[in-house]
Amino acid sequence: MAKKRRKPSRPRNRPQAGATRTAERPGSTSPADADPASPNGETTTSRPAATRAQAGPQRTRAEKKDLARQQREYVRKRMARERRARQIAWIAGFAVIVGVGAFWFTNRSEPATPSSLPGVLTTDAPWPANAAQSAARADALGLPAEGTTMHEHANVRVFIKGSEQPVPANIGIDGSTGTIQSIHTHDDTGLVHLESSVARTFTLGEFFGIWGVRFTPSCIGAYCNDAQNTIRVYVGGQEQTGNLQDIALDDQSVVVVTYGTQKQLPAPIPSTFDFSSIQP
Repeated sequence: MAKKRRKPSRPRNRPQAGATRTAERPGSTSPADADPASPNGETTTSRPAATRAQAGPQRTRAEKKDLARQQREYVRKRMARERRARQIAWIAGFAVIVGVGAFWFTNRSEPATPSSLPGVLTTDAPWPANAAQSAARADALGLPAEGTTMHEHANVRVFIKGSEQPVPANIGIDGSTGTIQSIHTHDDTGLVHLESSVARTFTLGEFFGIWGVRFTPSCIGAYCNDAQNTIRVYVGGQEQTGNLQDIALDDQSVVVVTYGTQKQLPAPIPSTFDFSSIQP
């Protein structure tokens, strides 16, 4: 009796635990990798990475450090330029202020009694009371009106080349109009009355301004400083420095104005005056 042949048994590949039955075959593609440009909607494999758009050039660490250094240097230079511009602006502004101040100080030496005052005399001594335009000069000088709030006195004496010149009566008193200024004289002794509606300090420059005689640190009347002759002012016998126009006419002060050489100065320089003789 013939034996039956057994069919060879097929090996059964049972999936291991946890494995899925739908494992993708090698070379299969997912829909995400499909080429949308493929005809008939068929999917194709992705293009090789070499055919993709190339990324920008990658810098080395040294190149990155050098670029950062250049950027820092640019910012530093820009800040330095801005700082220099600010410094130049400050210096220019300061120079303007100094220039204006220097101009003001150097030019204020000429006229507290400018030549533009009405009726200013630039003639040789002796000088008259010159009171006709004293009111207009007082207005130009900004002097207060005559009054009784302040009533003080000073003595002013003038010497030209060793010769004493009169300080005439009625300086600041215009007889034709009856007006009287806060700075005036009543006699020819050089006694100056300071009778003001406002208490303030009056100056030598203002006295000559009311008198209408040119008086600056370099000129008095027709006389100006030169190589031999100089204007000097003494208060209480002591020579004064600085702006001669600003010398204060303090109560009972004795002010001596001289023009000439050193040898032509009065000797001694007058320093006293009998203020007790003033009539109330």
